[in-house]
Amino acid sequence: MENTNSTFSNFVHFHWGDSLTLGLYFLVVVCVGIWAIVRSRKNSAQDYFLASRSMTFFPIGASIFASNIGAPLFVGLSGSAAASGIGGMIFEWHAIPFILTLGWIFIPVFVACGVYTIPEYMEKRYGGKRLRLYLSVLSILLYIITKISVEMFAGALFIKMLFGWNMYASCILILAFSAFFTMVGLYKVGGYEALKTKYMDAVPSTVLLSNKTDDCGYPRSDSFSLLRDPVNSDYPWPGTLIFNIPSDIWFWCTDQIMVQRSLSAKNLSHAKGGSIVAGYLKILPFFMFVLPGMAARILFPDEVACIEPKICQSVCGNPSGCSNIAYPLLVMRILVPGLRGIMLAAMLAAVMSTMTSVFNSASSIFTMDLWTRFRKNASSLELLIVGRIIILVLAACAIIWIPIMQSGQASELWQYWQALMSAVGPPWGLVFLMGFFWKRTTEPAAFWGMLAGQLLGFARLVMTFAYKTPVCGSQDERPMFLRIHFLYIAAMETAVSAFVMVTLSFLTKPRTEEELCRVTWWTREQKKESNDPAQMNIENICFEDNSSWYLITTTVLRPFSSYESFQLQKAN
Repeated sequence: MENTNSTFSNFVHFHWGDSLTLGLYFLVVVCVGIWAIVRSRKNSAQDYFLASRSMTFFPIGASIFASNIGAPLFVGLSGSAAASGIGGMIFEWHAIPFILTLGWIFIPVFVACGVYTIPEYMEKRYGGKRLRLYLSVLSILLYIITKISVEMFAGALFIKMLFGWNMYASCILILAFSAFFTMVGLYKVGGYEALKTKYMDAVPSTVLLSNKTDDCGYPRSDSFSLLRDPVNSDYPWPGTLIFNIPSDIWFWCTDQIMVQRSLSAKNLSHAKGGSIVAGYLKILPFFMFVLPGMAARILFPDEVACIEPKICQSVCGNPSGCSNIAYPLLVMRILVPGLRGIMLAAMLAAVMSTMTSVFNSASSIFTMDLWTRFRKNASSLELLIVGRIIILVLAACAIIWIPIMQSGQASELWQYWQALMSAVGPPWGLVFLMGFFWKRTTEPAAFWGMLAGQLLGFARLVMTFAYKTPVCGSQDERPMFLRIHFLYIAAMETAVSAFVMVTLSFLTKPRTEEELCRVTWWTREQKKESNDPAQMNIENICFEDNSSWYLITTTVLRPFSSYESFQLQKAN
């Protein structure tokens, strides 16, 4: 075992073969990027933000999946697996039905009313300007604190091992090499059955040599359980299965990044097919990140599972714990030179893929919802230029936020990320849910209901940064409000927002049937008389291409149909 008093950068040795691999990879990516720019110039807002609405189902599904494969999974989910087992995976598999909900329920309405951005839809559904403005500003703020800064922070862990430069590309390499990497990691620990046994024995040597009687440093007894105790656990099952539903609706059905992928579909059939593909792919993180993270704890318990603040500070620079380094440490320790460089390139590619998705969606919201409010006659060229400039501004703001994030994330990036989303997501998801299915919901109800619930979440968030999370073995002296699990706080936010929205909806005037045309689930198929070419194009996009739908269903459902045929043949 390496000396834990050495710094993280000291026990990583980068081979010249890794440098060569990264250099070649970077060169290929740059060449492909230049070729793509020359081959297809995007001269309109629709071309730039929605890929000319010409995408087919498989690229859409892969893009939805790739947009979510970044720092929170590489560093966060694998770190959570190293610290507490498979429990964090519940958030990934719980997302699958909501990805399907995006394609079957939300996208048909978004396409029918012809919107570019989510705040634009809110204005069409509820009327007025303040809700659209509030959501636009909030969306950009959330991108900074929950996405861009998190990706940058995780990238910094890899940069400590490299030279100070990074890269971007697609997520194809990460799928292939993660599969190989998982097999190598499991081989090192003796396979999955051996992992289940050895994980429970993966305890730092400092804990074994001490006389402590608490559970600090030992794996959780429920490490191999997805549904955990509702009171004394890190992921209580009522929160993960029930109270997290509004947050999942926000993240998977109404977040600009996910919606924008599906809005680029050539028709609704391909949008739905993309959701099916993405749902299949969401099974993979268990094998790509959870199992390697648990293997890292078995192989390197003194570093990954350290509990002594001084040792953790020397290992990874975080006195609260070092579970976040599980995945990158495993890469640098068990892979051979050259292959290690390819894996690092793939990890950086996934991080940068997510970053480009976030930047594109944020620039869409800023240009379409904020800039056009002040520059009503802005040309398409001006919108494209502004959209690119705002990316630099967002990156600068995210860098400023990183030190604040580090002070409040404790030892697990995954829990920090989930807590952030639970602080703002439930009221957002509820506003969309009620707007879609209850025509009586009004603009004042939506605005004040969302604000009331999110004020509760923001209060919890501010207190999280103000009070340090106690280290293992010490008494938790934080206020009671902070000791309540963040998923239960999410339930409180939902209840407050629902009460305010229902009450104000009955006290204010609802919108007319004409105003609700094509903006709710019940009115999505209403005919809208218009000579506007854009509206006529929407009619074409809404058309269900039966031939495409047949191709999609036979492709993505083939494993199930083959299995059923096999069972019938076996029965006969």
